Amino acid sequence: MHDNVVLVGDAAHTAHFSIGSGTKLAMEDAIALARAIERFPGDLDHALSDYEMERRPVIERFQEAARESRTYFENTRRYGHLETAPFAFHLLTRSGRIDYGNLRTRDPRYVDDVDRLFSDGRSVAVPPMLAPFTLSGLSLRNRIAASPPPAYESRDGVASDRLRAGVRESAEGGAALVVTEPVAVAAEGRITPGCAGIYSDEHQRAWTETAEEVHEAGAALALRLGHAGRRGSTRPRHRGSDRPLEAEGWPLLAPSPIPYSARSPVPEEMTASDLEQLKDAFAAAAVRAAAAGVDALLVHMGHGYLLGSFLSPLSNARDDGYGGAERTRYPFEVFEAVRAAWPEDRPLGATIQASDATRDGWSEDEAVALARELRRRGCTLIEPVVGQTVPESRPRYAPGFLVSHADRIRNEAGIPTLVGGGITTTVQVNTILAAARADLCVLST
Repeated sequence: MHDNVVLVGDAAHTAHFSIGSGTKLAMEDAIALARAIERFPGDLDHALSDYEMERRPVIERFQEAARESRTYFENTRRYGHLETAPFAFHLLTRSGRIDYGNLRTRDPRYVDDVDRLFSDGRSVAVPPMLAPFTLSGLSLRNRIAASPPPAYESRDGVASDRLRAGVRESAEGGAALVVTEPVAVAAEGRITPGCAGIYSDEHQRAWTETAEEVHEAGAALALRLGHAGRRGSTRPRHRGSDRPLEAEGWPLLAPSPIPYSARSPVPEEMTASDLEQLKDAFAAAAVRAAAAGVDALLVHMGHGYLLGSFLSPLSNARDDGYGGAERTRYPFEVFEAVRAAWPEDRPLGATIQASDATRDGWSEDEAVALARELRRRGCTLIEPVVGQTVPESRPRYAPGFLVSHADRIRNEAGIPTLVGGGITTTVQVNTILAAARADLCVLST
């Protein structure tokens, strides 16, 4: 035994009281410090360093859980519209320390009751992820979506065999909805020369064949329609992210002549004629997608691509009717043009910027307002993304890092959400769905 006894307590580490772990942390800190001193007798500096290395990761996990719990209680009003079961499940899983799997072990009867709520009167209850979902008349066999990795091998915008194989494999793997990477509405809207497009008859034929293969596998196909804007004309990603093409590149369009990075070319500021032509290109792409048998569209308004760059003050410095307080105007005009061209009985959604994840950029509050207004204009699904508007953005990447954004948008803007962002387990999917944080989950493999 040592003559000196140290009780660390809240003086070293603490966590929000809503997770009830303060005393536990204090006692574990004291035990860990005593053991470190025993390991390094007479060398307090080494003992303290050893103690810190052991305890810091544990404490940071607790504090992250406490932050999530605190955020929940600060925004409880957001969930007042939920039915009793999802409200309770959201409360129980608020910190991330308890999930669908934990609850299944602790109280299987309770989780069985949760499953039955998703089973729509069927005799056999299934987990939420396997329950069917109907979106704007589109019946999906489950609530799992898949987004095949990009295959930058397309020729002149025609979807490559590798890309189509990835889409087909996702459908055959059990996902109810296969969502593509951004599909360009114009040749100059491609991210790289190998990106797929939907702006010619040849493109339409390729997507027709792809849609048929997806349908044969029992799934539905959704395209993310987009234009790269100032992030276009770059080399394939395996040769470096956002590295501009050289001689074979093409001119870039953007809301303002602000290059994406120091090595990117300066884009041309879009004129009134450019704005009109591109809006027509989005509408024409929607017509082609409908004719090809595509089941759903997502208009891409994120990640610093063209429409997303209109939203952010970091990339839109216009002083006309499309800048300043009117930064959302052009994305709305494009969405309405697509809405008019797209069949009313098929889902039309939007991939929107939830946050620029950097100082003075587009905020989550603005994203919620954007989603609410898009819903009013006929949008039926929102997919949030974060960062990449500027190279220096720093999202907090972690498993399920987009879930909090999907949760807030869904429950404040009142619109179904599709969420990805490092969701890799069925337990994560079931937890998200049962707590009404999202309606569809992109399961990464």
